[in-house]
Amino acid sequence: MGGSNERVEQSADDLKARTDPRFAVCLVSGGMDSCVTAAIAREENDELAFLHVCYGQRTERRERRAFEELADHFGIEQRLIVSLESLARIGGSSLTDEAIPVAEANLAARQIPTSYVPFRNAHLLATAVSWAEVIGAGRIYIGAVAEDSSGYPDCRPEFYQAFQRTIDVGTRPETRIEIRTPVIHMRKSEIVRRGLALGAPFALTWSCYRNEERACGRCDSCALRLRAFREVGVADPIPYEETTFI
Repeated sequence: MGGSNERVEQSADDLKARTDPRFAVCLVSGGMDSCVTAAIAREENDELAFLHVCYGQRTERRERRAFEELADHFGIEQRLIVSLESLARIGGSSLTDEAIPVAEANLAARQIPTSYVPFRNAHLLATAVSWAEVIGAGRIYIGAVAEDSSGYPDCRPEFYQAFQRTIDVGTRPETRIEIRTPVIHMRKSEIVRRGLALGAPFALTWSCYRNEERACGRCDSCALRLRAFREVGVADPIPYEETTFI
């Protein structure tokens, strides 16, 4: 029994010793916001690990390709791809449920859009926390944007503040993991400007909710992205079926 307890204590000490506040797990969907978040995380940390979550979304293959290409661009060796297919089985979102059509963009709407995946970001963060605690990362970066929060309740700053408290009480006493949301208060155009300043590879990203070959240009995500690039006065480098919707 004594030997077993000694091994547990030694394991905890080892974990504490290798917990690094400048080693971060970055959630990378493959979209514009997560790309800029990754570029910021690279500036702020000594080491990064990239996490990508597949959950049965319509553009799952294209998003995974974007993730891999972004990871290659940033020179990330430590990568984890996780499947949360339960979110697709639960449904309730136009991103995961074929019975719910992807709506045409309406940037003036204030109600929760059909693309909302119920409580998705909690699942993403929980996975990131588990991985971070195992590999000794002291930070988690996620590209949440409050501009989206009129539709997505799990993009609000108070959601991340609450989840931070969950991490603090739900992990080992010696674990210190901080959630960072560096673009949460930015408008999409500000995210584009920050990304350009950091040399973020926007051409490798994918934001469309509908298509995997050419972005539709008509869903909410495409509309927000196109509007942002137009406000900055720079051409969006990804291909679109249509760019006149906005």
